Amino acid sequence: MIEELLQQEEGKTLEFKENSKSLDRIIHTIIAFANTAGGKVLIGVKDKTKKIVGLQDPVEEEMRLANAIADSIEPLFNPDIHVVSWRNKEFLLIQVPHSVGPYYAKSKGLKKGTYIRLGSTNRLADTAIIAELQRLGENECFDEMPSTGCSIQDLDLEAIKTCFKKVGKKFIESTAFSLHLYLKKQSKSAPSKGAILLFGKNRKEIFPNATIRCVRFSGTTKDEVLDHQDIDDYLPLALDKITSFVQRNTKLGAEIGPSIRKNIAEYPPVVVKEAVTNALIHTDYSAAGSQIQVAIFDDRIEITNPGALPFGLNMEDALQGVSQLRNRVIGRCFRELELIELWGSGLKRMISQCQKSGIAIPRFEELGHFFRVTLFNHREAVLVVRGWRKDLIDLIVKRKEVATKDAASFWKISDRAARVRLKKMVEEGLISEISTHAFDPQKKFVLK
Repeated sequence: MIEELLQQEEGKTLEFKENSKSLDRIIHTIIAFANTAGGKVLIGVKDKTKKIVGLQDPVEEEMRLANAIADSIEPLFNPDIHVVSWRNKEFLLIQVPHSVGPYYAKSKGLKKGTYIRLGSTNRLADTAIIAELQRLGENECFDEMPSTGCSIQDLDLEAIKTCFKKVGKKFIESTAFSLHLYLKKQSKSAPSKGAILLFGKNRKEIFPNATIRCVRFSGTTKDEVLDHQDIDDYLPLALDKITSFVQRNTKLGAEIGPSIRKNIAEYPPVVVKEAVTNALIHTDYSAAGSQIQVAIFDDRIEITNPGALPFGLNMEDALQGVSQLRNRVIGRCFRELELIELWGSGLKRMISQCQKSGIAIPRFEELGHFFRVTLFNHREAVLVVRGWRKDLIDLIVKRKEVATKDAASFWKISDRAARVRLKKMVEEGLISEISTHAFDPQKKFVLK
């Protein structure tokens, strides 16, 4: 457990602390983890250098922490706190599950004491984030709420019927209610926010951030614009408009077979469609002043949408296919219109299609309150592992870990020469180093 954590850097779900003296900061981290996606706090490791120091009296610190957590966090929250040992040193491991809150520091109150996790930092939640956390507690999505001041007449019913007809379905009132496009409000039918986002005649005025900004830049920077288009169409129709913009601003290659010439898109169309669909469905439309952006460069496409991963979801789970819809109305409607297939399959499908096409796999990242998918058009660079590298990797597979002396003996070279090779393999990303400091005599190497 400790070795696995030390291989990682601090981030959305991991924090190191040298000791429990800074109780307020630890409490803020626990609150942020609970509100965001869960996480682990390992106490006994310096957070800047990852130098292992251990704890003199972990049992006493455990009691001190448990009391502080019980007294400081509202609502009542009880994470698991364990004393763990490694290399004759003892640590405290706080395992914080994600839980429906919002949780906040009791002494500061809800507005000034609610924290979320952004990257490796704790951030004070603003009013919009607190509202989202409260909706999560009530199992309600932003797009399922009534669109205040709007009526059914504000929806383009003909456009809705046309979209449903294209997939061989009829749009009737019962369908509208089952998809939560219509809601009952004081015995009358009223549109949800999702309905207005999808098919609202005046959606641009109500949700100005629902405009999708597409730009083709010259080269690999944003210095010069070659083409741009702001797309304000209804979301199901916007999907085709965006993919068309990408098609006209990217290259078309050719694959010559024995008897035919086959046109090959610079980016697999299914990957572009999945990335755009992901942005349309998972955007935080409650975030004022932010838009979905599609930026095309010579070497990549960046698709960025407001809204990091939904609370309760981390990147590892998302890449494994775990699904959590931020906008259930939009998601259900897209599925009904056959614009998406299985929930949670989009990211995995993008990776699979890129691998089949022989291009680099997409990069998925959370950038503060935004989520970005970057598609690359270059071929995946593959490091051919053979010779002494492959031999050592095979050895680590058998033994789980090796020390410098093990590697030197295995390679039949000096310790100094082994250190040079091991350093090179770490730099190449083939193995990871686990140590308490640069000259740790018990330094071990494991597969990355």
